[in-house]
Amino acid sequence: MQTRLQQTVRDTPEGEEAEAILRKCVHCGFCNATCPTYQILGDELDGPRGRIYLIKQMLEGHATSADTRTHLDRCLTCRNCETTCPAGVQYGRLLETGRQMVLKRNPRTLTEQAMRRALAAFLHNGILFTPVLRLGQVLQPALPAALADHIPARRLAGGVWPRGQHPRKIILLQGCVQPSMAPNINRATARVLDKAGIQTLRASGAQCCGAIRQHMDFDELALKDARRNIDAWWPMIEAGAEAIVSNASGCGVALKEYGHRLRNDARYAQKAERVSALSRDIAEIIEPVARQLAQQARWPSPAGVAFHPPCTLQHGLQLRGKVEEILAAFGINASLPQDAHLCCGSAGTYSLFQPDLARTLRDDKCRALVKTGAACIATANIGCLAHLQNGTAMPVLHWIEIIDSMICGTAI
Repeated sequence: MQTRLQQTVRDTPEGEEAEAILRKCVHCGFCNATCPTYQILGDELDGPRGRIYLIKQMLEGHATSADTRTHLDRCLTCRNCETTCPAGVQYGRLLETGRQMVLKRNPRTLTEQAMRRALAAFLHNGILFTPVLRLGQVLQPALPAALADHIPARRLAGGVWPRGQHPRKIILLQGCVQPSMAPNINRATARVLDKAGIQTLRASGAQCCGAIRQHMDFDELALKDARRNIDAWWPMIEAGAEAIVSNASGCGVALKEYGHRLRNDARYAQKAERVSALSRDIAEIIEPVARQLAQQARWPSPAGVAFHPPCTLQHGLQLRGKVEEILAAFGINASLPQDAHLCCGSAGTYSLFQPDLARTLRDDKCRALVKTGAACIATANIGCLAHLQNGTAMPVLHWIEIIDSMICGTAI
């Protein structure tokens, strides 16, 4: 793709990266074939190729409008197009540059800005989020459907945090909303790792990975989150922790991006690169010891499991098939739904701002999962878990909870 970027843009780090990405695109349109929003809306500007053209025109100095922002907002950032693209276009990074630029030219309304700022502060603050979530769960039957649809059912913690000491140690990213929404996931993770001879460390100063604030336009605050986490983890890294582990694949993608996002920060660039290099999804830690762990299983597996691989797991982290292999080691034949490569519509905070598209994708995904005939649904990301659970009566679990229940006998 030929480009003529504005001089003021081309001479910036973001402009240089954007130009390199744009020049890889060959206009083939393969990306549209696997783009969820293009499949629903059928509009070229709501597919990756069309959005790339919009961003290119913007970088070249063409006029933009609120419609430009809308088309970029509708993208789920599922990165399915990156998996499909034969030219290796890093669409996700280009989109972030485009979104930041269009916001400067065409700001959101004051009402929209206030709502996003409030949500960014609320979701990020566990002290505030937890009691409000509990109140919403109590009042859910009486709430308007549009609001009730975003409130997940309450889940119990289940079991205790293990106290075993082991030479192998990892740092667990605890997350911001997950401890309140599904507290058993982190405990189940720690228990399974304990059975594998791995100690789970927690840093009290580490909180949100930064993805939530980034999703809602607050790029600088997202970088602040990243720096805070790096500072909290660094003593443990220096003491020999072998990995920083996430059991939410969306957070895992964010951690992998720390090195790139802080590459121009003289103080944090090297540390951020180190954190990204140490970042692992929980599946990467469990997969090498899955057969060893399976020998410790004392309780049977669920009657049937359908697995929804989150976009962040299969397209962001490129870990397709790894969870299915782990479950197979435990004798679980995880069924994949039709069009397993497509997004469920959760996409971080996407379902809050694009509820109609998110609901359509969720309902399609739930129907496909039910058709597998499984007794429960397993996934690997808290956002997908909560979003899917609001669309089906089938239990939706994190796959590590299933492994934990088989080894430790904890209820799920």
